[in-house]
Amino acid sequence: MHGTWEASRIGSAWRGILPLVLIGCLASGVLAEPERPHVILVMADDQGWGQVGYNGHPHLKTPHLDAMAASGIRFNRFYAAAPVCSPTRASVLTGRLPARTGVPGLHKRLCLQEKTLPEALRKAGYATAHFGKWHLNGVKGSGMPILPDDPNHPGHYGFDLWLSATNYFDVDPLMSRNGQFECLEGESSELMVREALKFIGENRARPTFTVIWYGSPHFPFNGRPEDRQGFPEGKHGDQLGEIVALDRSVGMLRKGLRDLGIEKNTLIWYTSDNGGLSTDPDSVGGLKGFKGSLNEGGIRVPGIIEWPGRVKPAVTDFPASTMDIMPTLVDLLDLPEDSMLAVHDGESIVPLLEGAVPERRRPLPFLTKGTALIDGAFKLLSDGKGRDAKWSLFNLEEDPGETTDASADHPDRVAQMKAEVEKVVASVQASAEGKDYPEGRVTQPQRGDSWSEMEEYRRHYDTFQKLKPGWEPPQTKRKSGKRDSDGE
Repeated sequence: MHGTWEASRIGSAWRGILPLVLIGCLASGVLAEPERPHVILVMADDQGWGQVGYNGHPHLKTPHLDAMAASGIRFNRFYAAAPVCSPTRASVLTGRLPARTGVPGLHKRLCLQEKTLPEALRKAGYATAHFGKWHLNGVKGSGMPILPDDPNHPGHYGFDLWLSATNYFDVDPLMSRNGQFECLEGESSELMVREALKFIGENRARPTFTVIWYGSPHFPFNGRPEDRQGFPEGKHGDQLGEIVALDRSVGMLRKGLRDLGIEKNTLIWYTSDNGGLSTDPDSVGGLKGFKGSLNEGGIRVPGIIEWPGRVKPAVTDFPASTMDIMPTLVDLLDLPEDSMLAVHDGESIVPLLEGAVPERRRPLPFLTKGTALIDGAFKLLSDGKGRDAKWSLFNLEEDPGETTDASADHPDRVAQMKAEVEKVVASVQASAEGKDYPEGRVTQPQRGDSWSEMEEYRRHYDTFQKLKPGWEPPQTKRKSGKRDSDGE
């Protein structure tokens, strides 16, 4: 494996003076920082590939994301594992196709039998925390505090601390801190970064693993009026205003790490959960399709890795995925091979961190909202299902906008890629039935309930109203002509 962190063996000549050396180092602070890096995973909610300044958005400026991209590795082809939220988040925590994990689509709960990244890192001595949107516990509707007895709260997957909401959230959010309900005051992206920095600072004597999953720039676009100044009127400008605040919070995060003196020993991996929204026509940077589509606009997302003490600035066309995050960190930190399930779809891209260009051993499959396969420059995409499916082939290097079907020019490649898709589909079916788990089956039934219809939530309505004056139960909203959104 790359990036082994084992200490060198100490010769016998050093054994006598080692205690004195250690005492001196401790006194001078040389050993204050952990040998392994702090790791921070940051994910936006519905930010498209084109919604960053460095990709040429015509209205939006993102100076902090631009600076981060200039300092680290900037991916031109980074992919969410799915064109919608929950499945992509499952891929981050498992390194697997979402359909293997119990999360083939929205509002599903991540199978408790999965091996997860926070569990692996906690076993390796990391302090672990989740801040923000969860959406892996099978609860529909706008973001609400996760209940303390929720069988699929973040703590069940390896997070020591979690300050989380079921789904998207905006200003002054109601959230759950390890099951204790709170109403936080402020802009949501800044709040999550502030809490994350507090956690990192309190645990800086050991390595930390921090997941920040923003609620922005997801609908309903409740950002600050000053953040949307200069943008087009309506939802378009409201969404861009949320990205302004998100970008500012990225600046807070980077500055906070510098203030703690740990920026050179911290790896930040930034991305989004799916492609952009049609609310902003420029959200996908000229690519085809939007969120919910397996065209490039629905799955290609911003991707940045920054690690000032280790990674040199670079721009890469290497196709990487959210499924690569876990295997890369397992490899980088030389964690035990059984940290992951034997069947996984992501691959380590550690060579990219070292200035080399990896080679993917397998193509990248997509099985949510359709079927697609990316193999280097080529992408096979289905329109329809089963025998009626029409397959198209695109050369993304020559035709990133997916305008011309090249399948007639490459019949052998199409046949080869279709055969690969059939293999993956059969393998995923076995995984979905629980064949990858020691039990040979899935032990927890699936759910996808709206919190507004769950008695477990109704009993807390009075508490929510006391914590957040003006909060109304969904029944009241319907009577007043308002609607509680149950969408993703």
